[in-house]
Amino acid sequence: MLPGEPKFRRRKADRPGEIVQAAMAVFAERGFAAARLDEIAARAGVSKGALYLYFETKEDLFRAVVGQVVAPNLAQVKAMAAAHPGPFPDLVRGLAQHVTHLVQTTPVGGVVKMVIGEARNFPELARVWHDDLVSQALGAVAGAIQAAQARGEVKPGDPRSFALQLISPLLVGVIWRETFVPVGAPPFDLSALMRQHLDTLLNGMLAEDARP
Repeated sequence: MLPGEPKFRRRKADRPGEIVQAAMAVFAERGFAAARLDEIAARAGVSKGALYLYFETKEDLFRAVVGQVVAPNLAQVKAMAAAHPGPFPDLVRGLAQHVTHLVQTTPVGGVVKMVIGEARNFPELARVWHDDLVSQALGAVAGAIQAAQARGEVKPGDPRSFALQLISPLLVGVIWRETFVPVGAPPFDLSALMRQHLDTLLNGMLAEDARP
């Protein structure tokens, strides 16, 4: 910020990001069908007319949530997977810690539930989520598993299936938290859940010579 720069200029530059953050929160709480643009605008502190200057539809807002909020975390996952030559268990635990922190500190879990619950009526949500996020994350982890297999760390098996096995308990834990905890079910500690899961699964995935 330059000295004496008017506050409204700073606010105008910040508005698209604030609108996207507000949209993510409203999507997580209300779902896609029930989310209203005027509520998103109010959360962002702008008028509905100002919101339309940046985003014409809820679909545009959803794509922005994916591209501006969630995708940068995916880029970190892909970079971690690409830059880590081994040992494989250290990479997996680092990735799990990163993704678990994301779902514990942002509304992304509520958006995941929204995509799952409303995909039949709004298939474009599932398409964007799959193409821009899920398939790429799964591919990055599968690639790391394939590299670990080539090094002799991981047993033979389909890398993509192994990747799905690694992440599935976290997804189930998030769905549990978003669906059943609000009606009184006891929550799971997602960090502890993933630690226990990885301890169990890695014993089956790792080749004998790669086990600690």
